[in-house]
Parts: sequence; structure tokens; C-alpha cells
Amino acid sequence: MNNRFLEGYFYNPSQGNLRLKGVIREILNYIDQKPDKFYDIIVGCDSSSELEPNFPVAVVILRVGEGGRFFLKKIKYPSRKFYNFQQRVLGEVLLSCELALTLRADLEKEMERLSILPHYQFRYIHADVGENGATKDMIKEVTGLIKGNGFEPKIKPEAYAASVVADRYT
Repeated sequence: MNNRFLEGYFYNPSQGNLRLKGVIREILNYIDQKPDKFYDIIVGCDSSSELEPNFPVAVVILRVGEGGRFFLKKIKYPSRKFYNFQQRVLGEVLLSCELALTLRADLEKEMERLSILPHYQFRYIHADVGENGATKDMIKEVTGLIKGNGFEPKIKPEAYAASVVADRYT
């Protein structure tokens, strides 16, 4: 697996730029503030519509019923052009899966190291596809890719990590 998420920084509005280890630390600190609450950790991605687009990938942690926080990293595929929106959407989903797999493994290692057993789930990837619009023919392909990586897909309008958080930074 590529280490594109281990290099560079994620942006968080209140903490600034953080490496992946810092994102994990902030997630655990957020959980530690109210350990009796339930948490959802979600990954989603969007992209700009250029030939060489940016891909903002978002990690969202929700304290269910009480809001949440997000961390965002912009990715640019080196030497790769996307000639149609289908390629771009699949690129978004692949980046989401890659980050979710890396983050989940590292987060679980850190929880085990610290003997933390929070009430949380890390099972959803949000994809910027939906029943309306140009992406409707891609739903089966995109959801299959997400399921094949061990996560449950959410599509628009429920895919806010991709269609709202990441979209804001395209």
C-alpha cells in the first residue's frame, strides 16, 4: 500500500496541520473527552473537475448526537490524468478505501497499545455518487469496491463526508 497518507499533512480547522499520527491522537483525545458516548469514524473523498484534479480526502469523527470533527488531506495523483468523471470517481473511492484501511489499522494498534476500548464504529465509506445525476450508473461498481475493502458504502444524500466535507475543499 502506498504511504501517501503517512507523508505530508492533514488539515483540521482547530488544530492546523497534523501528520497521520497526530490525526489518530486527536481522534483518541476527542473520544477521551466523553468516553461514555458512541462515535462514528467515516472516510469520504471528492475531486475537482480538472484534467489533473485535486482529491480532498476527509476523515470525520462524529460523537453521535453531539457533532464532530474532521481532518482533510488533499491528494494529487502524480503523472496521472483523468479523462472522464468515471475515472475520477473511482479514484476518489480508491483513495477513501486506502486511507480507511491505513487509518483503521493504525488506530486499532494505538487503542490496543493504550488499552482503550471506546464505543465506536469504523465501518462506513462515503462515496460521492447517487441515484440522481451522472454517477447513477456507477453505484453498483462503487459500492462493490467499498464492500470489497471491508467497509459499508453510503451514497448521496447520506454521503456527507464526501459530498459536503470533502466537497468544500475541492
